[in-house]
Amino acid sequence: MPSYTAPAKDAQFILHDVLKVSGSDIPGYSELEPEFTGAVLEEAGKIASAVLHPLNVVGDAEGCRLENGVVYTPKGFKEAFEQVKQGGWTGLDMPEEFGGQNMPYVMGTAVGEFFSSANQAFTMYQGLTHGAASAILAHGTDQQKATYLPKMVSCQWTGTMNLTEPHCGTDLGLMRTKAEPLGDGSYKISGQKIFISSGDHDMAENVVHLVLAKIPGGPEGIKGVSLFIVPKFIVSADGTPGERNGVSVGKIEEKMGIHGNSTCVMDYDGATGWLLGEEHKGMRAMFTMMNEARLGVGMQGLAQAEAAYQNAVEYAKDRLQGRAVTGAENPDGPADPLIVHPDIRRSLMDQKSFAEGARAFLLWGATLIDQAHRAGDKDADGLISLMTPVIKGFLTDQGYDMTVQAQQVYGGHGYIEEWGMSQYTRDARIAMIYEGANGVQALDLVGRKLGQHGGKYVLAFFDLVKTFCQENKDVSETFGKDFIDPLKAASKDLQAAGMYFMQKGMKDPNHALAGSYDFMHLFGQVCLGLMWAKMGKAAQEALDAGSDDAAFYETKLATGRYYMARRLPATKLHLARIESGADPVMALDADAF
Repeated sequence: MPSYTAPAKDAQFILHDVLKVSGSDIPGYSELEPEFTGAVLEEAGKIASAVLHPLNVVGDAEGCRLENGVVYTPKGFKEAFEQVKQGGWTGLDMPEEFGGQNMPYVMGTAVGEFFSSANQAFTMYQGLTHGAASAILAHGTDQQKATYLPKMVSCQWTGTMNLTEPHCGTDLGLMRTKAEPLGDGSYKISGQKIFISSGDHDMAENVVHLVLAKIPGGPEGIKGVSLFIVPKFIVSADGTPGERNGVSVGKIEEKMGIHGNSTCVMDYDGATGWLLGEEHKGMRAMFTMMNEARLGVGMQGLAQAEAAYQNAVEYAKDRLQGRAVTGAENPDGPADPLIVHPDIRRSLMDQKSFAEGARAFLLWGATLIDQAHRAGDKDADGLISLMTPVIKGFLTDQGYDMTVQAQQVYGGHGYIEEWGMSQYTRDARIAMIYEGANGVQALDLVGRKLGQHGGKYVLAFFDLVKTFCQENKDVSETFGKDFIDPLKAASKDLQAAGMYFMQKGMKDPNHALAGSYDFMHLFGQVCLGLMWAKMGKAAQEALDAGSDDAAFYETKLATGRYYMARRLPATKLHLARIESGADPVMALDADAF
């Protein structure tokens, strides 16, 4: 059975050595002293390893079941959910007035990684609830907030998001679910939604669905979509669950992975709902939830890669296979451990450098969200909006690839369920699809985000990289060669790709969109390159200051050098593909495929 240990030390390094959170002027960050964050992360790690992780294989093997209209979660899930709720983990970064602890979003993100690594399917129940609560917090009336948020923050009630229908996924303007006004401020919701994560279960008293639907007579397409609160049980005057609403589970989807999460077909048969936000402005309200969810999904890519990597390392150290080409390193044994072989080292370094770089990228992104929400910084909001498709698309693509590499370290045993490695690969796969498939993320990045406000935010990112390189070019000769020079070269590749889109894409949009997926990955590589340069600088400063944990910082530098030398040059491949234009992509007629 696989094991998992939360990387609390690495998270602390990023929070304090790299991001220097306690010295930030973002409201609430002054409280994030190392002792405080360390205590929170240590306790979260204990919950992750001792409570959630043992149930990961249980959830995968048992799945959820629907019996007589009731959804039952796997054995042990309900008790674990109570522990998580009692510990206050579900409301870590939610407002105190609704029962939360009001910690910054960056702390919720760090803890969320640990929980998702330990048990992704389980953690989705509270993750979807957090997103739904955030949407109500941003767009709900005072009465809606008072009615739903205290129970959702505590996860006494959980939440969902209902977008997809059998005939429409990304193109939500095609949806058929209707919301007919009843004249008393409520609406009658009728239709069917599919792929609804955490759609129903036995771990909460009520499930609060946020449902996209069209009010008859509204505008056509996406402009006619509104968002509604549709609880499983209609809330009584005293605030308790009352009459059963007209919403039911049609079936539980049979999936490749995340078996422990109840992914449901939801049938709305004249269910009572209440408008959340304004009429025909549903996508605006839903995007509050979707943007948060997309960052959470990016985190899932990292989380599965980290858990898979930890197990691959242990296997590579224990499994005896062959001899080192430079001479036996285990002369008293029948063979040397796998980890002596250069190709195994390459695979493990790929995984390690990705996970640590992705963690820094994700936590940096979380600080931008805090800066936007807590300090009202519109520039930070614009920058994280640009980064969202990169975080979601790049981290999940790469995270999945890393679980495959971890599985490969095991050889044939990686393909056998007994060893548990296939679950990481199967669970990671969905992250590339839901909350907007990664091809859509790439289109959003190139088609919408790059040009926002005249390209203000992508130019701001280029300036971030340029400023860092200028300020740190003289840290040392080796730092400049190992970190600054590769980062500058990669950034130039990203700028060249953007210039190509401006020159060619304006005349023929296909030239831009045919290269959008490569651009998303090119951008992601540069972001991780920037994170590794920042981590490399922090590690070097710690060593120069005579740190008593020199081994940790030397390892960090060596891992960073690997990323800059072996992973970051992928930007040149992506640029070459982008500059080949749309012609090779669009050459065939549809009938020729």
